Amino acid sequence: MQLTMRPYRAEDDGRVREFLREVFLRNARRELSWPVYRWDYWRWHGTENIWRVRLEDVVSLWETPDGRIAAVQNAEDPGEVFLHVDPALGTPELEEEMIAVAERRLAVPAKEGGRRLRIWAHEREEGRRGILERRGYVRGRMPEFQRHRTLDAPIPDAPVAEGYVVRELGGEGELPARSWASWKAFHPDAPEEGYEGWEWYRNVQRAPLYRRDLDLVAVAPDGAIASFATVWFDEASRMGAFEPVGTAKAHRRRGLAKAVLCEGLRRLRRLGATTAHVGSYEPSAHALYASVGFTEHEISQPWAKSL
Repeated sequence: MQLTMRPYRAEDDGRVREFLREVFLRNARRELSWPVYRWDYWRWHGTENIWRVRLEDVVSLWETPDGRIAAVQNAEDPGEVFLHVDPALGTPELEEEMIAVAERRLAVPAKEGGRRLRIWAHEREEGRRGILERRGYVRGRMPEFQRHRTLDAPIPDAPVAEGYVVRELGGEGELPARSWASWKAFHPDAPEEGYEGWEWYRNVQRAPLYRRDLDLVAVAPDGAIASFATVWFDEASRMGAFEPVGTAKAHRRRGLAKAVLCEGLRRLRRLGATTAHVGSYEPSAHALYASVGFTEHEISQPWAKSL
């Protein structure tokens, strides 16, 4: 079938979200392509708050003659590319074309000169891995462990440390505290003058799947937000996901992240979710998520090339 490639247009957002949902279900809820929540988080946080890029410049669509989306390509970060392909329409020729387009449009300058590009491939995508190898890509480090667990299985008990309370995030007045907790969790040793404020969190809350009753925090005795997990629920696919999860450095080793995760799992189950997902990259995160039942996983690998 002849497919047509074109750049993303603003009116495509809903169509891309539905495409990703359908592909996720066709792949038996394996993350060979992004689930909808990941698009939402990237769309409203990654591009609006961090990268500040136009989607038209970093997203491409391939369509059938009747206008059906067959594939989507996007750069999550500069030089980091993901390919999302309908399994019923994917071919080696399409994969080759998508990789060639990524090399032309999405490679970024490298420190050592030239340009660089990383393309992600799931462990089940043997064809894509073979194409990448033939084109000179080398498997990179720091794979993503795509963890999942059924919500039919028991949820562990995770008592909250004395004096702390796990609850949902409050109104806008609590966004500065939530933003500060994020800074202290992901930039624990950075100078405080690098902190850029809290208004960015409003964009996260604009994401279609965002729900404040699933935006969970552990609050310290002094009222500071100590730990957090934003939970996403897609009713159509009955899946939940955690992104991001973090604990401020001063409050670590108290079991707070585990307590917040378990509360999130309980809320997802009450909403009707049947599976939950989370990604991990480092041993400490692997251990945390395994402790709350995320023991099954598949792996997605980055493949890098200097152009």
